[in-house]
This record gives sequence, structure tokens and C-alpha cells, in this order.
Amino acid sequence: MAGPTNILIVEDEPLIAMMLEDFLDILGKSLAGSADNIASALEVIGGGAVDAAILDVNLRGGETSWPIADALAEQGIPFVFASGGSNDSVAERFKGRPTLAKPFTMDAVAAALDALA
Repeated sequence: MAGPTNILIVEDEPLIAMMLEDFLDILGKSLAGSADNIASALEVIGGGAVDAAILDVNLRGGETSWPIADALAEQGIPFVFASGGSNDSVAERFKGRPTLAKPFTMDAVAAALDALA
């Protein structure tokens, strides 16, 4: 299968995170880690073995995934933003990065990850 293999999921809604994990399994991808906040995502990235990431734009507590995206970009790890709507505007420095619209479909997730190759 094309595209990255070990995927980090950053999603603060547990059911959505579980659905993405199931999609990865079906698509023959591995879960590098799952996080629902900045600190835990940065810990997973620091541990290595992340080939790509799916980042929910807005996280609980008013956090955004920008620090996570910065860390991934610094390491040359590709990522896609997950957006639930027009209120999830992407920071100017990340304009042009791929975005995956919610609600997700398995085909859309597969295409987004394959495009990161």
C-alpha cells in the first residue's frame, strides 16, 4: 500500500479517534500513537517511529494543533489537518497543507494518507 505506514492520530473525540484507528487497521497502516492534547502528541513524536499524522485542528481546552504541526514540520514528517468545518481555520503558516474534512470516510482517509507519500 502506498503512503506512510506508522500514523499518529491527534483527536480529542474518543469515538472519532477509535474510528480512525479502525480505518488505519483496515488500510494496513500501523498506529504510531494516539493523543488528545499537545503534550501527549509531542511525547509520541519525541519517541520516533511516526511516518505521518492526522491532526484535529481544534483540541479541548482551547488548544490548537499548531505546536504539533510545527514539531512534525521540523522533523520533515508529513501531516494532514482534520477539520470539522469552516470555524477550523488553518494558521497562515500552514496554508496549503492537506486537509481532511469531517465526517471522515475510509476512502478519504486513504487518499489523504496516500497523498502524503
